[in-house]
Amino acid sequence: MPVTSPVRLAVIGAGTISQSVHLPAVQRLGGLFELVTVCDLSPSRAAQVAAGAGTNVRSTHRYETVLADPDVDAVLLATPGTHARAARAALEAGKHVLAEKPLCLTTAEAAELGALAESRGLVLQVGYMKMYDPLTEVAAAELARLDTPRTVRVTVLHPADEPQVEHLRMSRPADDADMSVVDTELAYEAERTVEAIGEVPAPLAGYYRDVLNGSVIHELSVLRALGFTLPTSFDSAELWPWPVEGEPPCLLATGDLGDGARLVINWNWLPDHPEYGEEIAVLARDGRLRLDMAAPYLVDVRSSLRVERAENGVRHDSTLKHGHDTGFVRQLEEFAASVRDGAPVRSGAAGAAEDIRCLQALIAALAEREGVRVGGEAAGEENGK
Repeated sequence: MPVTSPVRLAVIGAGTISQSVHLPAVQRLGGLFELVTVCDLSPSRAAQVAAGAGTNVRSTHRYETVLADPDVDAVLLATPGTHARAARAALEAGKHVLAEKPLCLTTAEAAELGALAESRGLVLQVGYMKMYDPLTEVAAAELARLDTPRTVRVTVLHPADEPQVEHLRMSRPADDADMSVVDTELAYEAERTVEAIGEVPAPLAGYYRDVLNGSVIHELSVLRALGFTLPTSFDSAELWPWPVEGEPPCLLATGDLGDGARLVINWNWLPDHPEYGEEIAVLARDGRLRLDMAAPYLVDVRSSLRVERAENGVRHDSTLKHGHDTGFVRQLEEFAASVRDGAPVRSGAAGAAEDIRCLQALIAALAEREGVRVGGEAAGEENGK
């Protein structure tokens, strides 16, 4: 049910993403949210992070305690991995949900969760913060003015996580977490991976879970926000170097975006690269657009957009920036509007299902190159069997 007072929020997971951006964003939007509880498997880290978030913020290491708390209206799921089990439990407990990506690994889970939220009259929003970046909407409007996109190029430069978060001096988990909970989640993810893509070699299964659903899925959400229809198949896809123990390989894939446009995705694991980089470039008949997305784990770093086009014989070259609100802040604002006022959810379960279908097509193309046949949903098998 909609609420009229600040949304009483519990943050689930007190790790990197919560400490770096979610909690600062919640504090910035204090008029919209009241932070009630921080929950983490590590009791000591939950207590430390809660203490730093406010004098009245409680801490717990038990998720069931949060779900049973009548003082909690909504949960923000910021734990590692997928969030299907936690989202389902929250919805069944009558809580609104903002879940970090990936929401789940199968289209069946996405449909189930979307239907559950709708039947309970609850908000289910996926944390695709790049969709909510102020410049993404500007880029979509500028793109609509260009004539016939030909090539859409997505390039990601992904360094190791540690250099990106050293400046945060975060609270680290002590050796007091119940690792049996983690083991249960990993087993659940392994089962859902088989439902999604069948019995494939472990490196491919891990790449589907960790890289495609953990990183590349963000790029797909931005493409949807820009108005593109995601590919249903990929005519070329490769990983290199492959396989490498302990490091994810780089990715290069091409597919059809429709209306004569081609998609090129290039995801690069560059552990020693100095900065995270993400560029979405659109090359059209009469100009081009380049959207450089803000790096994660930074509260006030802005994205930038460059637009070049010709109009009535005049060449335009513009660089656009927005204010200092990030996609993380904007997605929380919209979440509050959906919970309080019933505003539409921009990034719901149906969009997550579209992304999953695209990633399954991509892993199918990668598997075929390695002489492996996928199964499950990726092969069109009913119920992933």
